[in-house]
Amino acid sequence: MKKTVTYFEKPGRENTEACLEIVRESIKDFGYKHLVVASTEGDTGLLLAKELKEEALNLIVVTHCANFKSPGVTEMSPEVRAKIESLGARVHTGTMVTHSIETAFAQKFQGLYPTLIVANSLRRFGEGSKVCCEIVMMAVDAGLLPEETETLAVAGTGRGADTVMVIKSAASKRFFDLKVLEIVAKPRG
Repeated sequence: MKKTVTYFEKPGRENTEACLEIVRESIKDFGYKHLVVASTEGDTGLLLAKELKEEALNLIVVTHCANFKSPGVTEMSPEVRAKIESLGARVHTGTMVTHSIETAFAQKFQGLYPTLIVANSLRRFGEGSKVCCEIVMMAVDAGLLPEETETLAVAGTGRGADTVMVIKSAASKRFFDLKVLEIVAKPRG
């Protein structure tokens, strides 16, 4: 099998449209039925939900967990969430797999704990690569995505999208069954 990998010169939201086209082509050429997208405030999730609404697709938009930035704050507004859901996508807000209780221990006791080691190891491939793995596990944990399914995952560095991967899905408790099958697009920087 031959496939093309796209490398963006720099990370960031300026790559979002190109990622959308890569996803669209991947769905057409390889028949993917599951797409998981990271979207903090909903811009990226809404864009993909609008542009791919005609596809027979299980589209899951994963947000930061509530209270991520500060207590009482949910970053995606109810209005944006409703727009995304009206387009047939599902929105999941849940505990971030690599940013959970161990972060509190690390801050309090100045140590490095297993999930933080995993997160920092995945970041060697880029922030979006870490997030792609994380959101696929979160979607499986929430019961929105079946395990052992080839899934397109889209994430980014900061805002927007700059990373597309094909991942064999697994629940977080079966982390070692999660497989990155393909890196379809990512920033070099």
